[in-house]
Amino acid sequence: MVPDFGTKDFSGTPARGRDISGVRRSPSGRIPQWAIDEALGKLQDPEPWRTVPAPRPKKRRGYRRIKPGGTRKWRARSATVLGLALVVVLYFSPTLFDRFVLSAALPHLPESDVPPPGFEAASSPLGVPPAMTGSAAFVLQESPDPGQPFVAYDPCRPVHYVVRPELAPPGTDQLVRESVAAVSAATGLQFVYDGPTDEAPSQEREAYQPDRYGKKWAPILISWSTPEAAPELEGSVAGTGGSSSIQMLGEPYVYVSGQVLLDAPDLAETLAWPDGPALVRAIIMHELAHVVGLDHVNDPTQLMYEANSGQLDFNAGDRAGLALLGTGECVPRI
Repeated sequence: MVPDFGTKDFSGTPARGRDISGVRRSPSGRIPQWAIDEALGKLQDPEPWRTVPAPRPKKRRGYRRIKPGGTRKWRARSATVLGLALVVVLYFSPTLFDRFVLSAALPHLPESDVPPPGFEAASSPLGVPPAMTGSAAFVLQESPDPGQPFVAYDPCRPVHYVVRPELAPPGTDQLVRESVAAVSAATGLQFVYDGPTDEAPSQEREAYQPDRYGKKWAPILISWSTPEAAPELEGSVAGTGGSSSIQMLGEPYVYVSGQVLLDAPDLAETLAWPDGPALVRAIIMHELAHVVGLDHVNDPTQLMYEANSGQLDFNAGDRAGLALLGTGECVPRI
């Protein structure tokens, strides 16, 4: 028979008048509730342990990988730091963009006014100028950069030229070739004839004409005209010559294209003189020397004397200046 313990007060002591024999007690004499429940057969299964949810894995710092084909996503903090660093660099070094980004991209833009760099550029000069004569009877054309002594063509690539045959007096094509050869020998620059052209001479001639000559600098134009069509030939001027220069950031000025304009009626008359062909050749040589960088001198014994006094070839001063102009820097970035 299961004893009836009745109720118990809040002290844990069984109520009076009940049979409590045989019930287990604590060492202090008290009868704990679990003992009463045991005697009454009311013990319950212990409440199971609560399942502690597994901790979520911590996110990796830096970036997380996206599915294949996606991109890496940087933390906002990293992106902010990189952005600030970029702003600082561009603020304190504004030429970095021009030098390394814009200069590289500009030649490939549709309306670019410069060709892609490095066309036919070699790693060393294509020719060697002869030793200078020691003469100082020459004047170099003024450089746009006070820190650069002179401007010259890049000796590491050929110098191309074309000839406009319209109005050319008979036989002058050979005189042009001989004049070019003389300037090439005096400078070491290697000239390449690209053939005839129908391009008309112009004081505003563009140095880059991709529609006519492709994506490279326009060749030197040698052409014939009249004083009526070209006012610069009026008076006693038998010809003119000069070149266009360009500079890339961090590089020297370099000639990239030029032009020689010759007075056809005047030189046709000169050809009839006894030494006419040699004199016409000397005039073409004079103008080509302007193209590669020589200026006029006050020494009448030099071919670069403005009012030719009968000189038919380059003299010591001319050759010294031309040899110097053949030592320009190689600039593959143009």
